Amino acid sequence: MEQFLKEVLRDLNQSPKSLNSKYFYDEAGDKLFQQIMGSVEYYPTNCEMEIFKTRTKELALTLKNGFAEFDLVELGAGDATKSSYLLAELHEQGADFTYMPIDISSSMVNYLEKNLPNAIPGLKVTGLNGEYFEMLQKAYAISSRKKVVLFLGGNIGNFKPDEALDFCKRLRTLLKPDDLLLIGFDLKKHPRVIRAAYNDAAGYTRDFNLNLLKRINRELKGNFILSQFEHYPSYDPSTGACRSYLISLTDQVVNISDHTFHFKENEYIDMEISQKYSVEETDAIARAAGFKPIAHFYDSKKWFLDTVWSGV
Repeated sequence: MEQFLKEVLRDLNQSPKSLNSKYFYDEAGDKLFQQIMGSVEYYPTNCEMEIFKTRTKELALTLKNGFAEFDLVELGAGDATKSSYLLAELHEQGADFTYMPIDISSSMVNYLEKNLPNAIPGLKVTGLNGEYFEMLQKAYAISSRKKVVLFLGGNIGNFKPDEALDFCKRLRTLLKPDDLLLIGFDLKKHPRVIRAAYNDAAGYTRDFNLNLLKRINRELKGNFILSQFEHYPSYDPSTGACRSYLISLTDQVVNISDHTFHFKENEYIDMEISQKYSVEETDAIARAAGFKPIAHFYDSKKWFLDTVWSGV
């Protein structure tokens, strides 16, 4: 709670104001994100799901990479719907592995530890609740076995391109040379398709963004009036940046704990970025971060890419 307050106060004191999208995921946020992923407009989930459903055997063989035993570590596992296909295939192939889902949501980690072994009898699950890098280091402390790391859903797109490169570089410092990383990228495509995905007709994405204000009100003694903020998404095809904002509809004052923030009419809070890439750009990130791309897996529309990288 102290870290949450510290980051919210810091980010709202910036110009322009912002909030960290990692705090979207409380219990209500988790449910809303599941609804977003199930919406007609939100294509990334279906595209990556197609990859995991139709390329499962090939994915499993690529990630096993000839090793008899390993740990499968998933960063931001969520409900593991997509990775469950891979888990079942690896288990069917007789692979000796432990699934280590990492998630900032304790409810999701508890859910996976309880339910996955029932869905896939004999599956070993060790859940890790916390930040990616801290929990990845913990995974290495728990087991010295080879690691296969999953970072799915296009979550790398939640970073600006320079931040994404820094993230991948840091991952590389933690991974051993024969470890593998499977990372998902949402690819550039028609702007209308992308923008619609972040402005669904049912309003789930809008509610997802506004829910963070609700969380601040509930947990940090805030007094945001949600009706005085409007969700606004944008996409710039020249840079590949898809952004979500909350726009203040009036001049207003918001209090959080003992701190006061002034919002002007039409002032925005920068809520989230979802960066889109070309395949060539993803390969360039791999090389710049100290990896080499060894496999590319696409959906049938080539809207999404799951690429496998190894250390150089």
